[in-house]
Amino acid sequence: MTTMTKTSHAATRAVIDAPALTPNATRKPKLMSVDDAKALDVPRMTELFKAHINPGQLHFMKLLGFHKVKVERAEGMYYIDQNGRKILDFFGGFGSLAFGHNHPRLLDARKKFQDEKRHEIAIAFMSQYASAFAYNLAQCSPGDLDMVFLGSTGSEAMEAAIKVAERAAGPKRPKIVYAENSFHGKTKGVLSITDGPLYRGEFKLVGNNVKVPFGDIEAIENAFRSDPEIGVIVLETVQGGGGIIQAPKEFWQKLRALCDQYGVLWVADEVQCGYGRTGRFYAFEHYDVVPDVTALAKSLGGGKTAMGAMIATRDVYMKAYGTPKTAMIHAAATFGGIGEACVTSIEALNVLYDEGLIDNSADVGEYLLDRLKALKAKYPKIVKDVRGNGLMVGLEFQDFSQTLPMVLRPVVSVLDDKLKGSLSGFVGALMLRDYDCLVAFTEYNRNVIRLEPPLICQREHVDTFVNALDDLLGRGVISIVKDFVKSQVS
Repeated sequence: MTTMTKTSHAATRAVIDAPALTPNATRKPKLMSVDDAKALDVPRMTELFKAHINPGQLHFMKLLGFHKVKVERAEGMYYIDQNGRKILDFFGGFGSLAFGHNHPRLLDARKKFQDEKRHEIAIAFMSQYASAFAYNLAQCSPGDLDMVFLGSTGSEAMEAAIKVAERAAGPKRPKIVYAENSFHGKTKGVLSITDGPLYRGEFKLVGNNVKVPFGDIEAIENAFRSDPEIGVIVLETVQGGGGIIQAPKEFWQKLRALCDQYGVLWVADEVQCGYGRTGRFYAFEHYDVVPDVTALAKSLGGGKTAMGAMIATRDVYMKAYGTPKTAMIHAAATFGGIGEACVTSIEALNVLYDEGLIDNSADVGEYLLDRLKALKAKYPKIVKDVRGNGLMVGLEFQDFSQTLPMVLRPVVSVLDDKLKGSLSGFVGALMLRDYDCLVAFTEYNRNVIRLEPPLICQREHVDTFVNALDDLLGRGVISIVKDFVKSQVS
């Protein structure tokens, strides 16, 4: 007797149950509905993630305990999981949630747009929503930054930024300066100026670039002086992936002067640090300078839609695309300036100012830094540094050997490089498991925990977070390690 597999039984049932089809009719595959997706439990989610998204990433999610969480809903500063647990969000989607989760004004703006059945795609016609949003961005931007390209992601915005700058610099000056430990995106153009072996992989990247240490004005001046083909320099105003690294005001003012002196265009990547995160709309505004081109994304869509934007001076833009012959070289993509996304982003900018969230970021961010610096003083063998501006803060732990008793340090120090990121990972995992707090990490300096809570964050949220971290660090490193190991076998 032949034994049929589950697959063959299912296939047989599908054929029997399927409605009769006319010749050449398209058969609908077995698809999940929205309700099916909502009802998925953690084991089935894990199965589908492993089968269809990224099995390697699942390994790290399991290490941190993040794979046990199914987010059922989110509101304000919190995720709510399948057990009704409220998780305080100090991760903030790498700065994508300035307004927290599901801000009511943004929900209302989107619902009104949908209820009135307004148009989304406006390629053949001008869009009133894209036009208004571009105007708003120009109003928020200092100096002559007033020409806007709308896209969907930070990578797309930065691609547009380096393209407009390269075009304006001209074909005789095609080289681009970028910084060590930079992160500008994962698409191939900006990946070429992203200094991360992990992300660069073995891709064949654009070679017209020159790397300098971040914040080293002498290295930049030497590069400008020695290579007349350099036409563009691209820098994050605050290096997020590098571990929340900043340069002093003198650096940025000298950079602006050097760019003017040598005719080099400065592109400021504000995708993560912009939009009020550091306590000013743009982080470069702290230094009384204005770049030639900049880019925003992350919170630009209010945490409800994907939105990115390049903003250039009119002079730069017109040099690049200012004639009918060149206008379409980098015109809007299909979903650039899509209606509901623009409406959401228009409302978000208004909320940002109406609710004083930029000032709140400066005020609450200063309070967060003060409280974390007190922890650094309390646990100097564990916490190496606290740094940042506004609600973009890095908490750096000591190398693992430095956290241990003196007698163990020489033995363990040889493993410090391999152990980088272990303590931050242990702390991040236990902050979620034991204290219902979510944090982020950084790409290059793995000893750093990255804190980018929503700009609606209040002092009581800071107190909840810092008190939890204080309690955890008070266990001591040995106990933290033991507790983490237990979490892996429980």
